[in-house]
Amino acid sequence: MIEIQDLTHIIAILDGLMVITLLTGWHFIRAGNQVMHIRCMKTALVIAILFLVVYGIYKANSGFAKFGGEGPIRTFYFSFLAIHVLAAAISLFLVPMTVFRALRGKFDLHRKIARWALPVWLFVGITGVGVYLMAVHLYPTHSG
Repeated sequence: MIEIQDLTHIIAILDGLMVITLLTGWHFIRAGNQVMHIRCMKTALVIAILFLVVYGIYKANSGFAKFGGEGPIRTFYFSFLAIHVLAAAISLFLVPMTVFRALRGKFDLHRKIARWALPVWLFVGITGVGVYLMAVHLYPTHSG
């Protein structure tokens, strides 16, 4: 049976897969392969939606972030987490705007927004893995 705390591993895996998929999609569009670009971006969207579902379940059952580090690393972690959360909130607007422009065939606007959306989305995925590594593996909370 999967425990709630196990979902942190799934969330990190989804973040990592999303980063790989986004970079692959970016590579394909730079190479002129629109078909593979679209496939990668659709896959990234599915991964992102799955991430949001798993993350929602995790947060609904786990409460606020727990971090076992002390001193300056604690300040760094929560600053890092705050920047990650802010970027994630921004991506919740940029990503759908980018997708809707593409779906409507407004590719000039799609490209203009994607130039911002892709780096923000990649940053969110990469920093999400960083948050996971710090909170779960480097500085976990110790009970008892």
